[in-house]
Amino acid sequence: MKSIQILSMFVWFACAGQPKEIAASKEKEQQAIIDKYLKAGAWNHHYLEKEWQRWIDLGIQEDSTIAVLWQQKAMPYWKTRKYDQAKFYFRKAVQLDRRNYLGRFAFLQCIFSKNYEEALRTFNLYKREFGRGFEQDHSHEFYMALCYLQLNEPSRALKILTVEVETATKERGRDWVHFVDLFYLGICRFELGETEKAIRAFDEALRLYPQFSDAKYYKAKCLEALGKTDQAKAFMKAGKQDYKNGYSFTEDSSLYEVYPYQVTWQWKIVD
Repeated sequence: MKSIQILSMFVWFACAGQPKEIAASKEKEQQAIIDKYLKAGAWNHHYLEKEWQRWIDLGIQEDSTIAVLWQQKAMPYWKTRKYDQAKFYFRKAVQLDRRNYLGRFAFLQCIFSKNYEEALRTFNLYKREFGRGFEQDHSHEFYMALCYLQLNEPSRALKILTVEVETATKERGRDWVHFVDLFYLGICRFELGETEKAIRAFDEALRLYPQFSDAKYYKAKCLEALGKTDQAKAFMKAGKQDYKNGYSFTEDSSLYEVYPYQVTWQWKIVD
């Protein structure tokens, strides 16, 4: 009887250890596929080349449950503005690895495909499931504020950005508040007709990034609204020169997409 009990305990411990061993083995196998088809395959080509997709498709054929393969397959479609295709493939990455890709999906909906209501729903889903999240140096709340701005709800955007700026100030000090957060705080004030408060926000952004051409443009519009025409013209000219010198948004994704309220100076007439 005792030998049977010992045998049963041995079987139980062996089975209990199996899931971890199986998971580790699966992870090792999937990493080998990533190394083979991404590191040694697709990543040796430009994402617009057919070879990029060919290598990734081979990896997916071998194991279609690897989220990063679907994310990398979707990436060129985002950057070439083929949003329906991009969403189709990226959703597969979300299904496979919700924690890592759900928030990213919301960001892409906001900045790339510009589906603002859809982005808000996705951000709220992430928040309920995983809490506070970040993408590219900004909180999810920051992007939610951009969504509200684009849905013509500047009051809601202002409420969010005010909390974000105050929180960052309290945690790290005013010099560590992101100048883009301050820029959009100014935009909210600008849209609400709070012109002097908008100027203060743009001034704070310019203190941290003195060549920020977009902040100079909107500060000029505020000065113009206050009847300070000469100052407005001076800031407009300075902003246009900064833009010509290559100073505008520094967000990584601004290489591919125009951000809300980003100034396209080509059609701005400055005397």
